[in-house]
Amino acid sequence: MLVGQFPSDLEIEGRQTVLILLAQIKNISNGIVVGQPDIWILESAEKLTSWQGISNVIISSLAAAISFLGGLYGVSLIKPEFRARNSVEVLLLAGLAVCSVIAIITTIGIVFSVIFESIRFFKLIPPLEFLSGTVWNPEFEGAARAGSGQEGRAAYGSIPLFAGTFLISIIALSVSVPVGLLAAIYLSEYATRRVRGTVKPLLEILAGVPTVVYGFFAALTIAPFFRETGVLLGLDVASESALAAGFVMGIMIIPFVSSLSDDVINSVPQSLRDAALGLGSTKSETIKKVVLPAALPGIVASIILAVSRAVGETMIVVMAAGLAANLTANPLDAVTTVTAQIVTILVGDQEFESAKTLSAFALALTLIVITLVLNFFALQIVKKYREQYE
Repeated sequence: MLVGQFPSDLEIEGRQTVLILLAQIKNISNGIVVGQPDIWILESAEKLTSWQGISNVIISSLAAAISFLGGLYGVSLIKPEFRARNSVEVLLLAGLAVCSVIAIITTIGIVFSVIFESIRFFKLIPPLEFLSGTVWNPEFEGAARAGSGQEGRAAYGSIPLFAGTFLISIIALSVSVPVGLLAAIYLSEYATRRVRGTVKPLLEILAGVPTVVYGFFAALTIAPFFRETGVLLGLDVASESALAAGFVMGIMIIPFVSSLSDDVINSVPQSLRDAALGLGSTKSETIKKVVLPAALPGIVASIILAVSRAVGETMIVVMAAGLAANLTANPLDAVTTVTAQIVTILVGDQEFESAKTLSAFALALTLIVITLVLNFFALQIVKKYREQYE
């Protein structure tokens, strides 16, 4: 409606100009006037204010009418034979179903939005080059190469990014899974009630610490410590190494593994423990051969959650591992991850028609597919052992 108020002789250059004019009209309608706007802009702002007033009146009237009619309908249903509990349960069930549908639709919307933008990217960059390339240098087409003084083609090889992602994730899981699982075994099988009531809340506090705090901790404490230790041992440790980022990320993930594993281990029936102990097993043998196999599906689920958390982490990587897309398996070198590059690409004013910006959606789509594949195989393992112990 506002666009229809534009003068017929107004020269509009692209959609961006229309958005700027609409924003100026809306600002004036809200009382924000900058400079000396044209008369037609002021008139459009007055009409917008009038339309908004009419809209508010209509919305208020509809809300009042619907509330009144709903109240009359509710009163008309109140009778001695009316089963209120059944009706309330039906409404609650409908509400739960609507919430489930909203969650599903949101997921589908996210996936399709990523797919459509990825298709646009793959029209500019061949999929084989993206999936098999070993150089990541997402510059705009025609941008000058650093230090070369020449214009060259951007490189969109994603292998260094996924290699860095998996390297940091493996380091994080190497820290979080053993520590978290052993902590869960101790808290559930060996610790007294008093120790458990003290240690478990303290351990779960780690889950509430913001990731940016972990990033500062990694960049200011852990990374310098690893670098200085490497100098003492004669090793060349980068100032932003994968080892530092993965170690701190592992600390962050410990509560996810320990808390879920602890709950799963506690849910194993006590009768299994008693049967093993009655057959002459020691407490350690009972845990290793009875409790852990019975709790394996839940433990694997906690590890899956830890993997998803590690793969999707961004702030720690940006602050501790840097943005260098190096293809290396050395944890002492600087690497980057897919999520860190997505953030870097989409920060600031970007042109969404360029391959550089669209590459973020291609990275997101590839990461979604890889995560789904990993989850599928993990769930197959869970299903196999669950059938064995049920």
